[in-house]
Amino acid sequence: MEITRQADYAVRAMVHLGSVPPDTRVSSAAISRAQRVPLPFLTKVIAQLVHAGLVTTSRGMGGGVALTRSPEEISLLDILEAVEGPITLNRCLMRGITCELQNTCAVHDVWAEIQKHIVEELKQVSLAYLVEAQAAKSAGKPFQLPAALMRM
Repeated sequence: MEITRQADYAVRAMVHLGSVPPDTRVSSAAISRAQRVPLPFLTKVIAQLVHAGLVTTSRGMGGGVALTRSPEEISLLDILEAVEGPITLNRCLMRGITCELQNTCAVHDVWAEIQKHIVEELKQVSLAYLVEAQAAKSAGKPFQLPAALMRM
């Protein structure tokens, strides 16, 4: 399993937006330069983040991209699912799908349990934490992983 470039770019863009003062609009070009994300790809990612209700965009003077909620209210899960859809380890666990082998497949319950844990862990990581961690790393300072991740 690997996080896609699209998901990586979405997280980086959101961390950038979370690091500016509240209600600040940032141009897509500025995010692209700062995060080293190709602007055409970033534009598509931002459209998905808008569709998910995580950011808003406006054109013209003073326009740009802004968060719709505070970084404390946005989870890593929110960001990933905005661009990738629901986290699913196996097709049989997709929402709305009934697996005909569910009652007889030895690994079905294992996949379901692992998926549940991944989703819960991603919910625990806030955008605010990622912004703080990014600032610490940029300054060469140590930072602590969230307690939820430390027990893994």
